[in-house]
Amino acid sequence: MGGLKIAFITPEAVPFAKTGGLADVSGALPRAVTKQGHSVKLFMPKYRQITRQYPGLKRLNIELDIPVGRNNFRGRVFVLPDTEGNPEYYFIDNDYFFDREELYRDPATDNDYRDNDERFIFFSRAVLRTLKLLDWRPDILHANDWQSALVPAFLKTEYSLDNFYQGVKSIFTIHNMGYQGKFPAAAFEKTNLDPALFAATGPFEFWGDVNFMKAAIVYSDRITTVSPTYAEEIQNSDEFGKGLQGVLKERSRDIVGIINGVDYTIWSPKRDSQIPHHYFIDNLSGKKKNKLELLHLCNFPLRIEQPLIGVISRLDIQKGFDLLEDIMDDIMSLDLQFVLLGTGDENYHDFFNSIEKKYPDRFKAFLTFDNRLAHLIEAGCDIFLMPSRYEPCGLNQMYSLKYGTVPVVRKTGGLADTVIDFDERNLTGTGFVFEKYDSMELLAAIRKAVQLYSRRRIWHKIVKQGMSRDFSWDNSARRYIELYYKLKD
Repeated sequence: MGGLKIAFITPEAVPFAKTGGLADVSGALPRAVTKQGHSVKLFMPKYRQITRQYPGLKRLNIELDIPVGRNNFRGRVFVLPDTEGNPEYYFIDNDYFFDREELYRDPATDNDYRDNDERFIFFSRAVLRTLKLLDWRPDILHANDWQSALVPAFLKTEYSLDNFYQGVKSIFTIHNMGYQGKFPAAAFEKTNLDPALFAATGPFEFWGDVNFMKAAIVYSDRITTVSPTYAEEIQNSDEFGKGLQGVLKERSRDIVGIINGVDYTIWSPKRDSQIPHHYFIDNLSGKKKNKLELLHLCNFPLRIEQPLIGVISRLDIQKGFDLLEDIMDDIMSLDLQFVLLGTGDENYHDFFNSIEKKYPDRFKAFLTFDNRLAHLIEAGCDIFLMPSRYEPCGLNQMYSLKYGTVPVVRKTGGLADTVIDFDERNLTGTGFVFEKYDSMELLAAIRKAVQLYSRRRIWHKIVKQGMSRDFSWDNSARRYIELYYKLKD
């Protein structure tokens, strides 16, 4: 089989711009696909932070003139030179839309930018126009989340008779159903598409609003999600499908769940440049040293024999913090220490500050973003909590497994697909899994983990079984490549 040509379209990608896990996926998956012999061009907006951090971007001799409603907007295209062995990175530039302090939210109001519809209509149209001007016809257009959801829609409508795009297929990946790109009805005119497409129950209409994600679900040739369990959940309940479960169910045959991978060049205790002491599965002495470093940082007594629990998360109800609120005193009554890193809802900031004042020698809250500290928490903790209400994929539980930090998770989405509940009778499993979204079930799982921590032989077996799991991007990329080939054929 010959190599494929993939246009990978995303609103964010590491190392250029990031607000969440989508950026990690968009940074790693195109690299892994390229490594397996395929040609990938990644397209994303040229945000202010990219302009500042990458002054060496090369401007191409391409001028874009993109209609958005009754207005036309000029655009330019930049490329990152010297990407031998990596994808080619292309950046769509328009100062009016992308020269802003943040990617999607206005820091002055702490709300989404009011013209996000126009910004990403422009971006989606600009990508399709740029591919034609480059005369580079992809086999697959791979769009990600609502910000690039209009790419499959434009492909199947406005470009349906364009010779250049004949036979080109599209894939749309849903990273989180919670963010769908919903806008008032007036936004539809800005797409410059046939008004009939916004008729009741049409591809774009959603309870009177415009829904970019719905359009992508209708028009894409295949839809992927970031874990097999999440692929099932979003079709079968309003809680997970967020109102689009019926539309998804209609496309059930075309939905595939592929678990995200982990970039082990960054997240591996053998080679992690962010931690002071390296270690590996056959010699965990470095893990104990990292734990001591973390205890020092937290100003905790050096009780190395006590389990140290870690949390790294956005402080949001989706992540299960309402469960933790209910049982925090019960958790702190156990023989353990606890460190938390994250930012989010101010109510949770206040709550965890109060817990720190109550248990200053055993609970520490770092209410900030700190990448180096995140690595140290993964390397230095014994137990990692992810009690999510829903979790499309999750990455920290997979990081934790590789770092020998035993995860306690709820059985949902990617957490269900990656963590195997420990069976004391057969001594199998890699963590502790609770099913019902209930604070008492979470507490029971934490108690079980803490009790088994003192049984060193069993604990080391759980640790090593977790560290031996392979969630590398090579495996996930192979699944995507298989899907690309099926579509192309």
